[in-house]
Amino acid sequence: MNKKIEPLFTPWKIGNVEIKNRIVLCPMGGTSVFGWMEPHHLDKDACDFFMDVAKNNVGLIIPGIAPLKNLIGGQWLYKSKRTFKKLKKYMQEFHKTGAKMFIQLTAGFGRSFSIPNSLAKICKSKFLSNILKPIINLPYLCASPSKLPSRWLEGYTCRELKKKEIEKMIYAFAQTAKLCKEAGVDGVEIHAVHEGYLLDQFTLNYTNKRTDEYGGSWENKYRFATEVVKAIKKECGQDYPVSLRFSAVSKTKDFCEGILPGEKYKDIGRDIEEGKKAAKYLQDAGYDMLNTDNGTYDAWYWAHPPLYMPKNCNLEDVSKIKEVVSIPVVCAGKMEAVDAAKAIKNGKIDAMGVARQFLTDSHWVTKLIEDRPEDIQPCIYCHNACLNMAHYKGVSNDQAMEDSKHMSRCALNPMTMDGGKFDLSPAKKKKKIAVIGGGVGGMEVARVATLRGHDVTIYEKTKNLGGVFISAGKFSFKERDRMLLKWYKKQIKDLNINVKYNCEIKDINEIKADEIVIATGAKAKTIKIKGIENSIEAIDFLENPSVMGEKVAIIGGGLTGCEIAYQLALDGKKPLIIEAKQDLMAVRGLCMANSSYLKDYFKHNKIPVYLESNVKEIGKNYIIINDKNNTEKKLKVDNVILSIGYTPAPLTTKGKHIHIVGDAFKVGNLRTVVWRAWEIAKKL
Repeated sequence: MNKKIEPLFTPWKIGNVEIKNRIVLCPMGGTSVFGWMEPHHLDKDACDFFMDVAKNNVGLIIPGIAPLKNLIGGQWLYKSKRTFKKLKKYMQEFHKTGAKMFIQLTAGFGRSFSIPNSLAKICKSKFLSNILKPIINLPYLCASPSKLPSRWLEGYTCRELKKKEIEKMIYAFAQTAKLCKEAGVDGVEIHAVHEGYLLDQFTLNYTNKRTDEYGGSWENKYRFATEVVKAIKKECGQDYPVSLRFSAVSKTKDFCEGILPGEKYKDIGRDIEEGKKAAKYLQDAGYDMLNTDNGTYDAWYWAHPPLYMPKNCNLEDVSKIKEVVSIPVVCAGKMEAVDAAKAIKNGKIDAMGVARQFLTDSHWVTKLIEDRPEDIQPCIYCHNACLNMAHYKGVSNDQAMEDSKHMSRCALNPMTMDGGKFDLSPAKKKKKIAVIGGGVGGMEVARVATLRGHDVTIYEKTKNLGGVFISAGKFSFKERDRMLLKWYKKQIKDLNINVKYNCEIKDINEIKADEIVIATGAKAKTIKIKGIENSIEAIDFLENPSVMGEKVAIIGGGLTGCEIAYQLALDGKKPLIIEAKQDLMAVRGLCMANSSYLKDYFKHNKIPVYLESNVKEIGKNYIIINDKNNTEKKLKVDNVILSIGYTPAPLTTKGKHIHIVGDAFKVGNLRTVVWRAWEIAKKL
């Protein structure tokens, strides 16, 4: 083990419960041991996942939020006694690993409930909402401290939560915690004065306008959270540990607008001074640990940091919380092991919180202990499968229902929480497999097919593996992409997969193999515009960004176009974006935490964005557009970058035993590429 991380592997206590090391698997939506959208039950996928992680040296596991009531049907969790009997048997096996588990219970979502776009019309119709109440009670799920605008559905006002409903929730917290204790669960975590969820909305001035005992004064606003812990302690005893998911700072500028790292702006939620006051107050009320980061759904990128956020983004604020309390403080948010270990050694925090890295590689802690960091498959903070709740103008939560039901999957590791669908099994017959193209899709299908026992050869037309991912990884903020590419190359080498470099295949008849996998990628789309020859493709910019002048127009406001604009701004350039749709990054599968960061960045840095606009002409030093008012504008620019997407470019689509993967099959993201590769590799 690297000596720099040794502080991570020292014991600590939460109340009277000793934890063997200081690595905490933080809760993720979709990993509840009681299921997610289905009726309460002991969820096999979640239990199997946590058992695997527990066997691989994590100290404390906190599963994803368990609603006090079923989302579908509305039954109270504490009334599902059979589920807790099964949980007790599971905990007996779980504790043999030496890990501990706290179960997270949630009051709910309030205005942060991510209303599926398919239910948006129903939500706005009182008649339809009433009809559906026995199945899914949307007004209750969205109920907030006061009448508030939904974070997701434009034009929808969330109703005020009734006092009787609050009292029932407090009772349910206590009863559910008691059942957890009886089942052998080591403690519970209350969700949360955190991230702008329901309990947090009660504490914040901009979301709590109540005039009863749950609003008005500062103490009243924290009353709900304090009454919960007091009720649990009364039912379970003072020694039963209760953690609180806590946001030190809200980082919120306004409804639907966050405060960026380094930005100086008045927080309309909880600033650090109130955060310190609240932490001490909540400790005194009875909480035994603070599981801490920052943010609200209006500043979602603090609680769910995308790749654009800095490493250890919440550590500075969380360290200030540690100064004022005597209970343990956990810090989460793009935490790096070496930095976390140093902070623990210096008494700034007590433990490191990590979440999505466990989805990508559930054995990463073991690999860290064995000093094999290069074998850890890195999470790249894409959120393409674990949290792909997309939101853009005119659309609430544009998430496929299948993804809503099965969150906390992983774009890079399809086996995670998959119900056994992607489990690897040895091939019945060993075959000779040819993979044409060494991008991510080609490497992944080669890797998985080899693990199944096949003899695989990759034919790559260049001198390097990686394909378009090499160029995509050149953004300064995509360090994790570059780490992933190194991981792939090491996997290919360790598995002794034969790679023929500088070998372009033009005719598949040249290849002698039992099965041929085509992974030849995609080609950039183009459009008919006067002067199109005066533009360059996005991929060309990534290969040679130094050719850009001061002012650069990007045609296309999808993710790639926006990331190019972001990189140019970081480099001191003056980008502008032209997009035909009514919003930037208006696409399914892109998490709002990722897209809202870029939108907030563009707004704060006054980067011009022309929505509902089309390009009419590109000149040597100008571009002419028609804006949404059909007004023609001539903009002076030094360069124009075309980023309007790609078209699959398979070498061939015909022939016996031909399989197509990656962007050659369908242009998408890493999730679509990797999952397709697994589907094909399992059929070979």
